[in-house]
Amino acid sequence: MSKPLIGVTTYLDRARWGVWDMQAALLPAPYPQLVRESGGLAVMLPPDEPAAAAEVVARLDGLVVAGGADVEPVRYGAEPDPRTGPPARARDSWELALLDAALASGTPLLGICRGMQLLNVALGGTLIQHLDGHVEAVGVIGRHAVKPVPGTRYASLVPGMTEVPTYHHQAVDRLGAGLTASAHAEDGTVEAVELAAPTWALGVQWHPEMGEDRRVMRGLVEEAAAAGAAGARAGAPGA
Repeated sequence: MSKPLIGVTTYLDRARWGVWDMQAALLPAPYPQLVRESGGLAVMLPPDEPAAAAEVVARLDGLVVAGGADVEPVRYGAEPDPRTGPPARARDSWELALLDAALASGTPLLGICRGMQLLNVALGGTLIQHLDGHVEAVGVIGRHAVKPVPGTRYASLVPGMTEVPTYHHQAVDRLGAGLTASAHAEDGTVEAVELAAPTWALGVQWHPEMGEDRRVMRGLVEEAAAAGAAGARAGAPGA
């Protein structure tokens, strides 16, 4: 059986390497590494025209919306807090289009940190623009405990409380339509959200790519493989 193809979103930023100093499509290496270690094939998805999103998603078996810049508050009808970072409008538009396409097509998807927040916004939810205690120091990944909600998809992947790598100052406030909170931090912060079956859509507030626990990504890859196999059977002659 072929390994499932998992698209991972990237962002455009100025970077330097060798003799070059220019705009680049960036993705921290731990993201594709985690996809590979979980049994998938990773492909980077740089920002594109939103109209291309459905065609891109149609070629994927699964989608990961990666972490990064704060979601622009106008996306959920709020005024920006002074502590909210500068907008990444092209990335917001592209990733919202990818999320819409994945949800419409039933493509399994995982939102990581910003990706979870954007999934919530895509479904009509709102965000807390600043909270303390979830960033250890600037540029330093911290850790804290996360407790699953029994009976959820996340709990089926990670049944018990676990320490997770964390780096965020925003969080889910009002849940988007159809989303269920499936894990919390000890301070009550929503740490995972999901849609009910049969849709496989999960968001986690932490950064699994910065830890050793592959269970969340493995869950996406296994679901993507199963969905791809089912699609292949449905399209086979005589099906």
